[in-house]
Amino acid sequence: MTADGMLEIEAKVRVDDHEPVRARLKALGARFIGRYVETNYILDLPDGSLRDRGCGLRVREMCVEQGEPAAATMTYKGPRRESTMKVREEIEVEVSDGGTALAIVQAIGFETVVSYRKRRERWELDGCLFELDEVPMLGWFVEIEGADEATIQRTMNKVGLGSAVHVSKSYVGLLAEACRAAGRSTIGIGFE
Repeated sequence: MTADGMLEIEAKVRVDDHEPVRARLKALGARFIGRYVETNYILDLPDGSLRDRGCGLRVREMCVEQGEPAAATMTYKGPRRESTMKVREEIEVEVSDGGTALAIVQAIGFETVVSYRKRRERWELDGCLFELDEVPMLGWFVEIEGADEATIQRTMNKVGLGSAVHVSKSYVGLLAEACRAAGRSTIGIGFE
């Protein structure tokens, strides 16, 4: 696979409620994929060098909403490219056990710098993946991922999100700000 084949291209918008987006997706015939609870572990070296380079390493454990394990992944994210949407290299592999993957990278010197849970609902429409996210301390978002920016924008327009303001910061960056403001740790952020 070429480096361009491993690009993540997505838009993220904040919403007050998922229901209007969900209703529009249903009305347009979008395919419902599922509802999940994801636990994300963001890792870095003790000197913060991944963050300093604009990169990230994540281990994610995903369970279906009722709690059954569904999947685990390990993902490297490269620095963002200049764009109106979030465009960056992404290399991801499914792992059989997220806890073991986490233990391996910690054993070679990586530290968990942020860990959080989020609720995610996935839909597919016109080649785009719509992820309706609820993130503790932050609220509701919709991420739209597709093959290119034009496809994403066209599909966002169709769903009624075309004029929504894009959120450029990652959940990790937004959570770090919220935790600083609340005087709390960035480890173990979940639903109360």
